Amino acid sequence: MSKSLVLAEKPSVAREIARVLDCRKTNRSFIEGERYIVTWALGHLIELKMPEEYDHKYKTWRLEDLPIIPKQMETKPIKQTRAQFQAIAKLAKRSDLSELIIATDAGREGELVARWILEKINWRKPVKRLWISSQTDKAIRNGFNQLKPSEAYDNLFQSAVCRSEADWLIGLNISRALTTKYNDSLSAGRVQTPTLAMILEREQTIQSFQPKPYWTLSIDLNGATASWKHGNQSHIITKDHAVALKNKVSGHDAIVRSLDIKEKQERQPLPYDLTELQRDANRKLGFSAKKTLNILQNLYERYKIVTYPRTDSRYLTKDIAATMPERLRAISSAYGDETRPILHKQKGKVKAAFVYNDSKVSDHHALIPTEEPVSIHDLSDDEHHLYDLIIQRFLTLFYPEYKFQSLRAELEVNGETFILKETREIDPGFKQLNGSFGKQMNRQRLNVTKGQELPISRVMLDEKMTEPPARFSEADLLTKMETFGLGTPATRADIIEKLLLAESVERVNGRLRPTGKGKQLIELVNKDLKSPELTSDWEQQLEDIEKGSGNANQFMTKIRQRTLEMVSEVKNSQQDYRIHNLTGSKCPECGSSMKEVRDRDGGRVLVCINRVCGFRKRRDPKLSNKRCPTCHKKMEMHKGKAGLYFQCRTCGIIEKADQMKKKADKRETRRLLNKLNNSNESVGNSLADALKAALKEKKE
Repeated sequence: MSKSLVLAEKPSVAREIARVLDCRKTNRSFIEGERYIVTWALGHLIELKMPEEYDHKYKTWRLEDLPIIPKQMETKPIKQTRAQFQAIAKLAKRSDLSELIIATDAGREGELVARWILEKINWRKPVKRLWISSQTDKAIRNGFNQLKPSEAYDNLFQSAVCRSEADWLIGLNISRALTTKYNDSLSAGRVQTPTLAMILEREQTIQSFQPKPYWTLSIDLNGATASWKHGNQSHIITKDHAVALKNKVSGHDAIVRSLDIKEKQERQPLPYDLTELQRDANRKLGFSAKKTLNILQNLYERYKIVTYPRTDSRYLTKDIAATMPERLRAISSAYGDETRPILHKQKGKVKAAFVYNDSKVSDHHALIPTEEPVSIHDLSDDEHHLYDLIIQRFLTLFYPEYKFQSLRAELEVNGETFILKETREIDPGFKQLNGSFGKQMNRQRLNVTKGQELPISRVMLDEKMTEPPARFSEADLLTKMETFGLGTPATRADIIEKLLLAESVERVNGRLRPTGKGKQLIELVNKDLKSPELTSDWEQQLEDIEKGSGNANQFMTKIRQRTLEMVSEVKNSQQDYRIHNLTGSKCPECGSSMKEVRDRDGGRVLVCINRVCGFRKRRDPKLSNKRCPTCHKKMEMHKGKAGLYFQCRTCGIIEKADQMKKKADKRETRRLLNKLNNSNESVGNSLADALKAALKEKKE
């Protein structure tokens, strides 16, 4: 009996698929059943070759060797995960296999993971595609009953290849050019540089802002407040004018000159896509975009209680309507008070029918709960808080619109105009869900009629100062990136983290501020590379390629040409650059100056600015994952004459590392699998590793 080879992206997902397909015979690199053999990648198994693999001279970074533009971009197995790739290649040669089913993540990167593996193993048999939006047993079974031909996703693969090659050409060449030209680890890229430019532009606006005083005038009508207005002007710019106006209206009554009362409604908000959820989680929970994505991925893969996370749509397809009762029952154990009336009175039918719009759903519909029953007590606090946001937004679809009455009255006081605005709630609608979707409206305090005279109890004159715009929060930045089409919902969080890792940006009180390094970097790069419009145009072209309306060859021709121009500009630049974090220390090996950088664990590290030397020395002790047996805090790692040892700074407890070596070795062999099972990061990307190495100034 012939079998199908199923290729998943991660071991954790592969195990779930294998269980649903009744595959029980486990192997180190695959799980086998009567009809299917399920294997997995470890994130990416294949990557683009690095420059030194085209020519060994590129191993040393030299400005004169740039730009590096291979005639034909080539791929290779990633060294760290080569064993799994070889296992898949061996499996593919089995004579009892009749087809391969791609079951990697249903998106651009997932398609690239699988297709590059298929190319390297020279797979020539039929290929089908599993395309699902949730990881529940039901979704997996339905997906295998409705497999798609792989050809339907050829354009998606082409788009993914173009994105990968463009980032290699632009990111690698410009970063190498800047780093070698100015002798500092400077990272630039197709999306991260215009994002940095937007942060810097906001900072320049803040720094150049000159506060100015202004005054507002208002009247108290026994609890209701009306504000002075003249045309479109509501601020008074001189104190003399403000005082004169106050004196003019004091002692007079207000006369209602016009009255406009309307009944209005606010419709239910659409469900979340990834970017909108990241924005709300940042505003309401203080989560970074990366943290939100990681938690969401866990809710999707581990608990199977939400649909595909990396979606860019906020609409649902019409076929989802039939599944709504089951989704409501799945969350009823935790949200029974909200779901019971919906199931009983509405039979699970939404009131916001506009959410069903097939034309506005491309690869994946909006983020909603699955049909998998939820056990809310299994979730961590952060998981619970994020899940609450998703469920509350989902439940609004089943509630009525918010209805209210608005009143706008134009008042005259001794020739001056004041505007009174009040509202009265008619039907709380969806806003009765904990009042979490916008501000509740104020209730009307006055019943007024046209021509009525209203006594003024108090005239209020307030002096205020104009204020600069605030620095971007991650929610603000995500909005700007989305507006300009910078990156995709799946990549925007990583772009922000790259800027932080490169020390171009820092977090200050939850907001993003450019560093001295970031400010200088923007001055050094090509003006087009820091333009959101140009990068947005590139992203649009990638989307067009994905949809079949764009040309991949033309796109890459433009990218190659722009790479040439941008590298040439760096080479010919006469601009100065000052390493922003130099210390007074000298390198003990070559005598060059040392600079201070932050390591991944947050500790300070001294690094020699001479890249050929590459000497590094920790200024702060490194924290280990070993916990103190008394206070359970992480212990510091130290190296003494007797070797490596651990010390708790709080308790003073010291433990030698030798006794832990065997356990540590065993843990290290499992580290890669555990990392992939518990995060959404790929492992072993040489381009990423090279850029990180440049950022850390490691010796080549």
